[in-house]
Amino acid sequence: MREERSNYWGAAFESALDWWQLAGADVCVEDTPRNWLKRPTATPPAASSGIEVAASGQGALPATLDLLNAWLMKPDNLPAFGARRVASSGTTAAHVMVLGDMPDVEDMASGSLFSGASGRLLQAMLSAIGLDIADVHVASLAPARPASGRIPASIENELGRIARHRAALVDPRLVLLLGDATVRVLAGTSLSDARGREHSLNHDGGNVSAIATFHPRFLLQQPARKADAWADLRMVLEIMKP
Repeated sequence: MREERSNYWGAAFESALDWWQLAGADVCVEDTPRNWLKRPTATPPAASSGIEVAASGQGALPATLDLLNAWLMKPDNLPAFGARRVASSGTTAAHVMVLGDMPDVEDMASGSLFSGASGRLLQAMLSAIGLDIADVHVASLAPARPASGRIPASIENELGRIARHRAALVDPRLVLLLGDATVRVLAGTSLSDARGREHSLNHDGGNVSAIATFHPRFLLQQPARKADAWADLRMVLEIMKP
C-alpha cells in the first residue's frame, strides 16, 4: 500500500513538472533580477493615424463630396468591406438623394450602383414620379457587399454617420430610403413602421425630409408589394411639389 502511494505521488510530481516545462517555466532564475511585487506599468496605446480615427467614427469626415467618395474607396477606411468597392453615382447637386443599404451582386461585378435588375426597377419607379436616375444622387450605406449579404451591426452607427454627412454635402430636398436596413440605421425603426409618413433626417447642416420604401431587390422577389411602393412614391411627389 505504501509503495502504491509513493508511485502515485511520484507520477503526479513528474506530470506537474512536464506541464510547467511545456509552459516555458523550466528555470527558476533569470539573467537579470526582477521585482515580482512591483505593480505593472500600463503601456500607452499606439497613436492612431488620421484615417483610423475617421474610420472609427471619432474624427471629422472629408469636407467635400468628391473627397468623401474618394475616402470611401480606400481600403484603409472601413476595412471590414475590403478593397473592391462601388462608388456613388448621379449628380452631386440633386434635389433627391436615393440611399440603399449595399451594392447588389451585379453592382460589385460592374462597379456601378443599381446596374442590374434592381437598377432597372429603380429607374421605372423614379420615372413614375417624373425623375431620371441620372438626375438624382444615388448612394449606399456600405461601399461594398459583405459576403454574408448583411451589414455588420457593429459598424451601422458609423455608416449612419457617413450617410448623414453625405446628405449634408449633397443638400437635397428629400432622401428616399430603400430597404429595412437603411431605414433602421437612419430612422431608428423598421421599414414597416417607417412607411406611410414623412421623416426628418438630421445631419450636420440641419435636416432633410425622408421617405422610406422597399428596396427594388425586395420588390423583384415580392412584386405584389409594388402597389405599396407606389403609395410611398406618391408621398415623394407631394413633398417635391413646388
